[in-house]
Amino acid sequence: MTHDVLIENARIVDGTGAPWFRGAVTVEDGRITDVFRGDVDVTANESLDVEGKAVCPGFIDTHSHSDLVLFEDPTLAPKLRQGITTEILGQDGFSMAPMYRDGGADQWARHLSGLAGDVDVEWSWGSVADYLDTIEAHGIAPNVATLVGHGTVRFDVLGMDDRAPTDDELEEMADLVADALEDGAVGFSTGLVYSPQVNASTEETQRLAAELEPYGRPFVAHIRSEGRWIWEALDEFVDIGADENVPLHLSHFKVSGTEQHGKAERATELVETARERGVDITAEQYPYTAGNTLLSAVLPPWVHAEGPDHVLEVLRDETARERIRRDIEEWRIDGWENQGARSGWENIVVRNLDTEAWREYEGESVADIAADRDQNPVLAVCDILLDEELSPAMILHTVTEPDVRDIMASERVGIATDGLFGAYPHPRTYGTYPRVLGTYVREENHLSLEDAVRKMTSLPARAMGLDRKGVLRPGMDADLVVFDPVTVESRATFENPRRFPSGVPHVMVDGTFVVRNGEVTDARPGTAIKK
Repeated sequence: MTHDVLIENARIVDGTGAPWFRGAVTVEDGRITDVFRGDVDVTANESLDVEGKAVCPGFIDTHSHSDLVLFEDPTLAPKLRQGITTEILGQDGFSMAPMYRDGGADQWARHLSGLAGDVDVEWSWGSVADYLDTIEAHGIAPNVATLVGHGTVRFDVLGMDDRAPTDDELEEMADLVADALEDGAVGFSTGLVYSPQVNASTEETQRLAAELEPYGRPFVAHIRSEGRWIWEALDEFVDIGADENVPLHLSHFKVSGTEQHGKAERATELVETARERGVDITAEQYPYTAGNTLLSAVLPPWVHAEGPDHVLEVLRDETARERIRRDIEEWRIDGWENQGARSGWENIVVRNLDTEAWREYEGESVADIAADRDQNPVLAVCDILLDEELSPAMILHTVTEPDVRDIMASERVGIATDGLFGAYPHPRTYGTYPRVLGTYVREENHLSLEDAVRKMTSLPARAMGLDRKGVLRPGMDADLVVFDPVTVESRATFENPRRFPSGVPHVMVDGTFVVRNGEVTDARPGTAIKK
């Protein structure tokens, strides 16, 4: 038999956590045909001697925000170049489908511009199936799958209203979730710090998550708090999983803010306790002490209640701005993840400023911007968001390195980017996986090579129910990464975030090279995965 591709003289890291071994991999028709130990004597149309470098399954990013960017950059080069071959979209309750609300697509895209990017795309879809079909017809380099978002179905039914749904409206939302799962969504997500789903009760969230039970697909959550109320938020999440018998996946696991620093071990123990209770829970983490999200997330929930145009009206009103300031500075909204006060304005850096009035402040903290303008920090943020029409992002320095390490050590925690795009992204968009392999494996020996790869491959594949991905075995999809354990590292920094990593020369998606000799090819073999 002549194979399509032979990758030989490799250090095989199969994704299971088992010790690596010397061997080779063959590929035929987009699938792995054989994994050999030692030297091989087979024929192939194309042979690649990797000279002792590691070969492992393609990395699965369980927290991607490429939902609209992929239409503008279908290669997603910042992801491919670090070895990512599958992206899970629809995060934090923000999926791009279903979208049936009249005029809703434009409003939704504007609401999410700080998160999903300001992308000019013809929004021609309604259902999840239509969205995935549109992606596949467009042509993409990596594989993608999507969750159905809590915020999206709430927006479809209630718009941005900050009220509880009626019984009929809640059932309409549940039907939208069920339809999306039938259309192939790999799970259901929420982000309970973001509008409009910040307005949801536990009962609403649980009713929608209950739709997952017949499918066995995960409930993925940015929980209600990662700081002051993290323990109550974790309890809420775990209780939903236990009551509804659905798998759980915790987004960007962290303990945030000074009052929670040093408590990562307590948080990971809660995950272990949940599993002992019979709850199937996993988590993900990005390997940085700083987060990244839309700057408008610092505004109180009531500001977002009627959509982007109303937010801008509120920001123009002096009385409303004073109410915003007091809500933030005096913690007047109980249970709200008050990110500005929690983080401290000196720890919030503003990114993606486009107007001439604000461009000089790109990459500076809110505290420094406010001081330069002799202005209250909250009011400075209001001015930025108003002039920039809500599009800026922020980087929040709120986590300690020891807590990052403690969470990373948990065998239940995988790796993900949570990467946003834009002119000045967080370095995790370009460097998450090489950072783990270079810093935490090679330099610090915090993880073994095999366990790090497991956290990037088979663990996320199992969490998302991707049965043909994540392990090097015959019959599995030929999503492969070749990296050099000696040289792999992230080169992206907060000062220079758009730098590609080193030490990842080859990446293959469905048996086709999408990165070859460190360069992105023109191939677009990716598929839109439907469950």
